[in-house]
Amino acid sequence: MKSQRLRELREFLRNRRARVTPAEAGLPDGGARRRTPGLRREEVAVLAGVGASWYQWLEQGRDISVSPQVLDSVARVLRLSDVERRHLYVLAGLNPPAPEVAPEKRDMCDGLRRLIDTWVPYPAHIMDMYYNCVLYNDAAAIVLGMRPDITQNCLVDFFTDPMYRSRSKSWESNARTVVAQFRAACAARPDDEGYQAVLDRARAASAEFTALWEQRDIEDAGQIRKELDHPLVGLLCMESTAMKVPARPDLTVVLHTPLDEANTAAKLEWLASPGGRRGAMYPVAG
Repeated sequence: MKSQRLRELREFLRNRRARVTPAEAGLPDGGARRRTPGLRREEVAVLAGVGASWYQWLEQGRDISVSPQVLDSVARVLRLSDVERRHLYVLAGLNPPAPEVAPEKRDMCDGLRRLIDTWVPYPAHIMDMYYNCVLYNDAAAIVLGMRPDITQNCLVDFFTDPMYRSRSKSWESNARTVVAQFRAACAARPDDEGYQAVLDRARAASAEFTALWEQRDIEDAGQIRKELDHPLVGLLCMESTAMKVPARPDLTVVLHTPLDEANTAAKLEWLASPGGRRGAMYPVAG
């Protein structure tokens, strides 16, 4: 497996080096015909600030020591995208850095809005990496009580929104999981001040959150069973699934699926119907 990884590293670096012209790298081409397309190994080494022999060994797939700083320099010279840079880390035998959002992928909200709106009559919402609610569909408003006049941070709202707390029959069993998943997210980015800010807010807002946080449980995001007592239709049994969007690693799509209990699917369909919307006792997302 290691030899295969190093062989792929060799081919990947050669391929990407051939794609970068001297002009793109800020080098004069001198008007001379080059025997090979793209940059020479020596040029990559100079631009990356590494020894020519060391870069040659790297591109030959030799088993040498590498550092994240050097790989980042090589990635910069070879004009690698974020996903290509992380691929380079993996091929070089290092843990890849956290994914970043490519500039051309930043404006995906229209497509994601269509995704969660298509999920109606089932609730769906989208969170950023700090659990702030970015988008939610009408069903999430009708069923979960998502609305503009609350904090719009899903972690804080879980502990402080009286409407959700009054409806959730599974609140106590789910609270431990919610906190454990948030701790796992924080642990993955220990120096991120954004997580610390949310943690401070949650601690200040809820003694229950603080007590669970001190237990130091860790869980990956996944599926959570939710039971709600809705004032219009009674018991709802759903399963929420948290999914990452590879092109937008800063976002998580949370889809709620009805379980085969308490006639939940039919109840959700009625709540999303004109009659159900008229019976709703709070404004829905517009």
